Amino acid sequence: MLSKKSKYAINALLYIARHAGEERPILASEIAKSESIPHKFLEAILLDLKNAGILRSKRGRHGGYFLKMSPEEINLITIMRLFDGPIALLPCVSLNYYETCEECPNEKTCGIHAVFVMIRDQTLDTLRENSLAAILEREKAMKGQG
Repeated sequence: MLSKKSKYAINALLYIARHAGEERPILASEIAKSESIPHKFLEAILLDLKNAGILRSKRGRHGGYFLKMSPEEINLITIMRLFDGPIALLPCVSLNYYETCEECPNEKTCGIHAVFVMIRDQTLDTLRENSLAAILEREKAMKGQG
């Protein structure tokens, strides 16, 4: 399940990406108000995104946040791993957080393992393909239908 931290991070990044053409830093308070995110919680999330190299910030009177990477380069897998850790549903199929399963005598012959490798791979492909740019394009297309 997607944590609130990841969800808020995605919403904040989408907000910043929507305003990227304005070439002005986006205030945390503006994001918090627009996206209904608790301000203090958002500040911690934005700091994590900055430390991960996804955002950059400018201090001072005309300060705020900018995307450090293009919206095409920021995908859901990066954000989710940053805040939620493993994407895989079982530790024995995780690429970055692998652990053996205590109850499994042999992963190579385990039918459950094989199914969850397929689920992991499809999930990773979907998350990797969905960048901020792809999500914004999808939003535009859906608004055009309504």
